[in-house]
Amino acid sequence: MELGQVIRKYRKMKNLTQEEMAARLGVSAPAVNKWENGNSMPDIMMLAPIARLLGITTDELLSFSEELTEKEIKDIIDEADRRLKEQPFEEAFCWARQIIEKYPNCEMLIWQIAVMFDARRLMKEVQDEEEIYDSIICDWYQRALESRDETVRQWSADSLFSFYLRKKEYKKAEECLEYFSVQNPERKRKQAQIYSAVNQIKEAYQAYEELLFADYQMINATLQGLYLLALQENNFEKAHLFADKQSEAARCFDMGRYHEAASQLEIATLEKDADTVMSIMEEMLDSVNDINSFTKSPLYEHMKFKEINEDFLNELKNNLIQCFQDEETCGFLNKEEK
Repeated sequence: MELGQVIRKYRKMKNLTQEEMAARLGVSAPAVNKWENGNSMPDIMMLAPIARLLGITTDELLSFSEELTEKEIKDIIDEADRRLKEQPFEEAFCWARQIIEKYPNCEMLIWQIAVMFDARRLMKEVQDEEEIYDSIICDWYQRALESRDETVRQWSADSLFSFYLRKKEYKKAEECLEYFSVQNPERKRKQAQIYSAVNQIKEAYQAYEELLFADYQMINATLQGLYLLALQENNFEKAHLFADKQSEAARCFDMGRYHEAASQLEIATLEKDADTVMSIMEEMLDSVNDINSFTKSPLYEHMKFKEINEDFLNELKNNLIQCFQDEETCGFLNKEEK
């Protein structure tokens, strides 16, 4: 990116017109236009005022090559890896600082270098100037955290969270969670790590249990989707596989007999397997009253669940009986009996 392009980029980010920028710098609007179009360069004495007005450093202003390709970033990271293997950590770190000074706006590169040198420092147990390294690496993470790329921001937040957790700076670690959506399970998992670190054991258990319960629901829904796709293709062998996996998942997550049996009912009915359907019917009807038995599982003992009232259970049982008596769906059972 040329100097003029850098000026245009940050001027627009500041919502300034060329005329407004010119007025604040004490130059003409055509002069700003020429800078941005690459027809002329600002006087060296103007660089600092331009950078201040745009809210960037002079290094950022003069970073003509801030946008690197994936291959260019990979080549730099490969070079960093080579230096870390062949040079003392201090020398490789000095080189890395120079690279970041050269490309101060490439947040992806900054994040990758921060992760690499942070990890290698721990592996080599570099003790000398530990606070200085910590300060610089933390600054790199913070800079990457300000990226306009959501993916880079989240990766950086993840790395910075681990950095602060390792340093036992739990309040700062918790602030990193704001970069994760409330729907993102990683946010809750990391919160559980903090709870555990500060000895809030009950809260940590609850957070992990909520994740476990949500994971089962997602796994079950995903297997059901795969099961339906298999039926759509008339692939009953694969449909059986997914139905079996649903039963296994219900068993693994302590969902109870009702949920273990229920996933097998539809495919047995479609295949008109009378013996299996009858067996599943009996299992489901016998276990209706224990449909929420998972609430008593030690896997979820710190979670709070709503009580299921008796009217709901009776209604569910009646619906099951009506379903089993439905001539169109289960009429083959009567024929088998005859």
